[in-house]
Formats: sequence, structure tokens, C-alpha cells
Amino acid sequence: MSENSQFRFGAATGVGSMPGGDAREAAKTVTGSFEDFPFLAELPARGPGADMIGRTAGMLVDLYARVEPSGWRFGDRPGRDTKRARSWLGEDLDALEEFTQGYEGPLKVQAVGPWTLAAALELKNGEAVLSDPGACRDLAGSLAEGLRLHLDEVRRRVPGARLVLQIDEPTLTSVLRGTVRTASGYRTHRAVDRQIVEATLRDVVGVHADGPVVVHSCAPDVPFALLRRAGAAAVSFDFSLLTERDDDVIGEAVEGGTRLFAGIVPGTDGPLSDPAGSVMGVRTLWRRLGLHPGLLADAVTLTPTCGLAGASPDYARKALAHCVRAARSLADNPE
Repeated sequence: MSENSQFRFGAATGVGSMPGGDAREAAKTVTGSFEDFPFLAELPARGPGADMIGRTAGMLVDLYARVEPSGWRFGDRPGRDTKRARSWLGEDLDALEEFTQGYEGPLKVQAVGPWTLAAALELKNGEAVLSDPGACRDLAGSLAEGLRLHLDEVRRRVPGARLVLQIDEPTLTSVLRGTVRTASGYRTHRAVDRQIVEATLRDVVGVHADGPVVVHSCAPDVPFALLRRAGAAAVSFDFSLLTERDDDVIGEAVEGGTRLFAGIVPGTDGPLSDPAGSVMGVRTLWRRLGLHPGLLADAVTLTPTCGLAGASPDYARKALAHCVRAARSLADNPE
């Protein structure tokens, strides 16, 4: 954590997904919007394999998934769905490489974390991987190895980049609370022990030992303390879902050197307030916590509340630009 706390993040970036299916256009938009903190765009509108679960399933080592009517299910060998997921990821990397020639600075890549993946992927019997502790361990190990290979590939393509790994865990709170439904829909899977959840996340976070890992969740009640103990250098969340009961854990996180990726711009089309108005809540939180305003720029990166896959292309461009302007407003006038 001490090394990661010195890492220079950009003031604003995106979460991951973008609208449309044109990899070059998405990469051009992202790198043009965030000159100092771009990210590898995801384009789920292309179909199965480009969605967040399918994309990460395609990264797994020695585990293969295919699309069934109920979702992604493990199979014995790589089929067309796995090949399509890998092909689209390669297309996205080609586009990113094209638009980051000579780039030096932070660059974010995203993948689904082990617990959201375990809740979404099905075993051959149709039940979630979450139902089998042994299968959860195997999945986490396969994911860790796949992420190592993915990070190596991005380093090769963008050698000047300082990589930031984002692990998407929107289902983590449900896994901890035991509210993930079984295949029948009539029951829920048993809550996973918090120590097991934390240890598994620590193993996956450890894949990127030479750089920072941010864990993203746009669900309520993000377990900030657990994520910090697991080694996350930053936590990404929907700022609008915070309540005052989160104040203590937020304050402890900031004082402990954890960076906040605050989602302040809606992820779907709608009116945008002025940039200063968008960060009013962040300033208010800072005052409520009694933190020094000068810490804001060093502790906060601004993002949309979640991915932009459901937005129009025009709104997505405006939302990314709005994050940049809001971050500038926060830096210029932290109080």
C-alpha cells in the first residue's frame, strides 16, 4: 500500500463500458477525453462475449464457458463463444494501442472479480459456481492467471503505461449477505464467510503487485473496510448511494491512503448540472469528515456512477468531458 499511495492517478476517468460497437471510435473518445488517465473500453452492445461476464470468462486459463439461455455456463473446451470473447478483446487492445502511441502515464484496465464471476457463471449442472467452494477456488485461481497474462499483454502494447487494474465486484455485497438467488429462484445461496471472501480477493489483487488495484461496485453498501484489508489501493463507487452511516469507513479509508473513485455523473442520458454543482456533495462530505480540503485532489478521482453502455454515444462523450471539468473545478476550488 505504501508504494500504491504514491502512485499518481489521474483526476478523472471512466468506469469501463461504452455504447456502440466500434472499438476504434471508443478508444478515440476515451483517449481524447482523458489525456492523463485513459482506460480500455468495453463494448457490450456487440453481444455475448463483449459483456462484462463473457469478456472476463474469455480471460480464464484452462476454464471455458459458453452461452446458454440462462447465461454463461462452463464447458469442457473452448467454443465459439470463448473465441469470440477473445477476438473482441484483441480488437479493443488493437484500438487502444493505436491511440496510445507514445503515451506515458496511468492506464486502467477492467475485469470482473472472483465473487461476481462466481455468482454469474454456471457449473455444468446449471447452478452458480458460488454453490461450490472448490469451484470458487478453482475459478479464482484461473482468473488470477488470466489477469497476469492480460496485464502482460497490455504492458507489451503500451509500454509507457503505468497500469491500474480495476476489479468489478457489483455482486459482492449480495455474496456477503447471502442474497444471490439459486437457479430455481426459490432459494438463495448461503452467505460466504467474510474471511474467505477477503482472502480470495487478496489473492486476485496480488496479481498486480507492482501497481495499484481499484475495486469497483455501483451497488449500495460497498464493504470499504474489507476491500482495504484485501489490498485495494482505491475503491470505485456510486457517490449518490452513500449515506452518513458510511462516513466513518470513508474517513478511515482516506486517512489510510485509499483513493476514492467517486461516481458523480449519471451513467444514462439525462441533464447534466454545472461541473461545480456535480462535486458539491464531495465537498460537503469532506467538510462533514473534517478532512483538509487540500487533500481532495490527492484523494479523489471522478468518474461516471457506473458504465456508460446504456447511454447514447453523444451523452457518453458529454459525460466523460463533464468528469474532467468537474475534477478541474474540485482542484481549483476544493472548499
